[in-house]
Amino acid sequence: MPSKGQLTGMAGVYLVSAELSRRGFIASPTARNARGADILVTDQNCTHAYSLQVKTNGKNASFWLLNPHAKKMVSPTHFYVLVNILRDGHEFFVVPSQVVAGKMDVAKQGKSTWYSISRRNAWQFKDKWDLIGETDQSS
Repeated sequence: MPSKGQLTGMAGVYLVSAELSRRGFIASPTARNARGADILVTDQNCTHAYSLQVKTNGKNASFWLLNPHAKKMVSPTHFYVLVNILRDGHEFFVVPSQVVAGKMDVAKQGKSTWYSISRRNAWQFKDKWDLIGETDQSS
């Protein structure tokens, strides 16, 4: 049985996929074990392709947990979409992978190490879907 965290993560992937489709992109969620890419995206003419990693909180949180490999997974076509699912909707932050790698916080607590990006560092990317590109919705 899936955990609450897994269900929240899948909800984020489908919310992002729906938003991309609404904007005229072709969005295809990957297998859940695909490292680094939760969604593969292209425009309708298949001239631009992107990979998206989705990180989702089931509430209005001040940070998103990351994987340690986010520091090295940098590409001009790789983005993070950070999602907060709110009581009355949701919010998206579309952050380039270079920014995530540069703004990643690392915190050690005992034997555990936590990797994250803060809302403060993501704020300027709220609803920045245009970073992924434009698509001709009439095609």
